[in-house]
Amino acid sequence: MRALYYYTSLAAASTTPKLPYCHSSPTLLLPPPKSQLFPPVPKKFPFLKSPRNSVQNKKKPLNLIIKATMASTPSAAATDSRTKPFSVLFVCLGNICRSPAAEGVFRDLVKKRGLDSKFNIDSAGTINYHEGDQADPRMRAASKRRGIEITSISRPIRPSDFIEFDLILAMDRENREAILSAFERWRHREPLPADAAKKVRLMCSYCKKHEEDEVPDPYYGGPQGFEKVLDLLDDACESLLESILSENTELADS
Repeated sequence: MRALYYYTSLAAASTTPKLPYCHSSPTLLLPPPKSQLFPPVPKKFPFLKSPRNSVQNKKKPLNLIIKATMASTPSAAATDSRTKPFSVLFVCLGNICRSPAAEGVFRDLVKKRGLDSKFNIDSAGTINYHEGDQADPRMRAASKRRGIEITSISRPIRPSDFIEFDLILAMDRENREAILSAFERWRHREPLPADAAKKVRLMCSYCKKHEEDEVPDPYYGGPQGFEKVLDLLDDACESLLESILSENTELADS
């Protein structure tokens, strides 16, 4: 009888799979039924079904998908060139005399050409001493006599200017060096374009009627100094606009 029980136990052991035991219990850990591991997807959630069972997800030739996408989605570059205005920033020391006057002169010139919507124009200073102030009243008065309104409020240049503006015009070399120095400091702390320094140019580099290579600061001078500044800015802004339009024909054509 014992022999029969022994051989019966061996036969049962040979047909029973080896199942794991819990580390703290001699009880066998039986795997859950397959229906619990992979429950059927409820009908009210059809989006969870396998893509293989969906008629809408049948494979299509890749070239047809690309063509359809290109036809329905306009080129990002083309859209950008049609909608983004050309941005110009004028910069001097305190943003209360020269750069706000340059902003006013250029804005007036653009308006007369009917190109208001094609340009984004602003001004800034390399220092924040006058931040929040209006332009110097002497400059506002001199500009008003020429039919130009200056309404800008002083602000210092900021890192985002190197991203947002296409051109940054410095009134003199000292301003230009201050702008470039600020860029060198900021580009190690913020993700600025590596070639942003190429946007910085001298305002008088666009002058055709004057030989001056800098716009002098009239702050400590008399009325003649403000008139001289406006003469230089009139000359430079005319050539600046023509240069921008010649290099960006879509601004005039659109």
